Amino acid sequence: MSLLPPQILKTIEEFSKLPGIGSKSAERLTFHLLRSGKANPEALGQALLTLKAQLKFCKTCQMVTTEEQCAICTNSSRDAGMVLVVEDPLDVLAFEKTGYKGRYHVLHGVLSPIDGMGPEQLKVRELIERAKVGDLTEVIIATNPDVEGEATATYLRQHLQQHVASITRLAHGLPLGADIEFADQGTLKEALGGRRSM
Repeated sequence: MSLLPPQILKTIEEFSKLPGIGSKSAERLTFHLLRSGKANPEALGQALLTLKAQLKFCKTCQMVTTEEQCAICTNSSRDAGMVLVVEDPLDVLAFEKTGYKGRYHVLHGVLSPIDGMGPEQLKVRELIERAKVGDLTEVIIATNPDVEGEATATYLRQHLQQHVASITRLAHGLPLGADIEFADQGTLKEALGGRRSM
């Protein structure tokens, strides 16, 4: 039998489900919300409720947005023929800091049969449909340089090569096993500049 009320245990359990949050961190966050005068659990709860309810995926690139199309896809100064394919929305934020001027496609994950992630669970079909229209001059595959990222890149190349003239992969300036969102701007710029054909 626990000394803690079930409401606290449930909050700790839910925090523990977040990436990078272990049981100790979940406990600290829960008790911080309870004792802090600055913390506003009601506002946090409302923000979490509206997070999924009010956001949707851009119909073109699959980035999170509140509109039908995101600000990048509606920006006419961006190169619509160049598409950088990334795993997650956080990767878009990382590449935006490098000065990249093309557009994006967010897969929302990578191929990982162990985790039940096949092409159907990702935004692969939407990318292939974009390529079939014939407006893309280059697709840059920027999945992480790990086993799943490489498998995803190979799968994408196989399904895009008949529709796109140039398919490139980021150069291996990124360390193997690293996540793109944690790379510094200089490393990302080098990797983008040294991309290679697939």
